[in-house]
Amino acid sequence: MTAQQKSHSQKFLKEIKEKLLEEKNRLERELGKFAQKAKGVEEDYDARFPDYGDKEDENAAEVAQYSTNLTLEQTLEGMLRDVDKSLDRIEKGNYGICKYCDRPIEEKRLRARPTSSSCVECKKTITQEL
Repeated sequence: MTAQQKSHSQKFLKEIKEKLLEEKNRLERELGKFAQKAKGVEEDYDARFPDYGDKEDENAAEVAQYSTNLTLEQTLEGMLRDVDKSLDRIEKGNYGICKYCDRPIEEKRLRARPTSSSCVECKKTITQEL
């Protein structure tokens, strides 16, 4: 029996998996609004360069929007990677186990942040919070 099976019920894991799948769909929809999937990498997207026209002010707006889209793309891709890693941990049977101390992560933390891979104590130690 894995540590996950000892610490988290199947009902809880099913609930979290559904939450993660909903978040994955939301992130993919958001990315699809301004980017297209890159070939070969599951959660890699390429922002499309907007086309507002050929006038100088339109060109400046295109560059500004593209710059914003690149930043947003990186943020959303990172979130998507975290969701995919969490779904993978559920499938492998090690979801909800701290990657640093191998103890179960509290359900309260996982409900608030389903992509957490560390317990509160380890996270505080790593980020040097008191």
